[in-house]
Amino acid sequence: MPRFFVAGSTAQYSESFKAPRSKPLVSRIVKRLSIPSELAGRRLDQAAAELMPEFSRSRLRVWIDAGALLLGGREAKARMLVKGGEEIALEAELEAAVEAQAEPIPLAIVHADDALLVIDKPVGLVVHPGAGNRSGTLQNALLHRYPELAVLPRAGLVHRLDKDTSGLLLVARTLPSHTALTAALERREIKRTYRAICQGVLTGGGTIDAPIGRHRRERTKMAVTDGGRAARTRYRVVERFRAHTHCELELETGRTHQIRVHMAHIRAPLLGDPVYGGRPKLPPAASDALRAALQGLRRQALHASRLQLTHPVTGAALTFESPIAADLAALLELLRADAAGAKR
Repeated sequence: MPRFFVAGSTAQYSESFKAPRSKPLVSRIVKRLSIPSELAGRRLDQAAAELMPEFSRSRLRVWIDAGALLLGGREAKARMLVKGGEEIALEAELEAAVEAQAEPIPLAIVHADDALLVIDKPVGLVVHPGAGNRSGTLQNALLHRYPELAVLPRAGLVHRLDKDTSGLLLVARTLPSHTALTAALERREIKRTYRAICQGVLTGGGTIDAPIGRHRRERTKMAVTDGGRAARTRYRVVERFRAHTHCELELETGRTHQIRVHMAHIRAPLLGDPVYGGRPKLPPAASDALRAALQGLRRQALHASRLQLTHPVTGAALTFESPIAADLAALLELLRADAAGAKR
């Protein structure tokens, strides 16, 4: 059962509950603010972002360009320099940011408050609609449970997991929270920890610092490439088996397929990974049960086990944990039994 901790508290909570529906977001925004003298000489979009940190600068630029944000009662350009003392007037509508339809799909909610949600995503659930997945996604489920999320980018989803990766996902419930959490993720202030079963026996942990970009020939795949974006993954060994390693991994960046690509790069691909993993390794004289489990795994052995962040409103340090998914837990038990039997 997922767990939730508040740093500095001795209390520990284990909960599985239905979060109450929240009140709908007010879709119309009306604000009037005076630009202080210390912002004189700044661009209008920069000054507006300082005065209204609940909105991203890109969103403010859209409103400026649309004439919804006025400077001194007149339309202005985002790059215009302010003098100080002028009035900013904002009147804008928060229109639906997503086109996905609401669908009654069950959700495992680890935590819910007015600012954010933490979801424990099962294997096989796509996070948001795309080519070939127009319905049946986590985003469709969120819109049904919390219809006010329609005004947020991707229904408030702050990051994503691959379809066949299980575990914890963070969702913002308001525009200010989405802005704050997205910025915190970019600043690497949200810590994401995973558990994985890798092929081969690793001798120790380390850090993989290798840029990731689109594969040159197979465009649906990612690869370590000189022209890619910076990517860093830290990993440590939790358990060693005869032909596999149970690892804990921490993302410092969040590139597409990052853990899967990085572990394949060091020749320890994730067990069951259909894209980067290859055939499953079998320990010599493995039992029929272990052989069947290894060959029958139809998803990468990866689980998002822990989220650590600062609450965007209260400033409290939060830690959320999810025990490794049942299919991977059962496989680990078979690997432990195999390793113990080999020592006898």
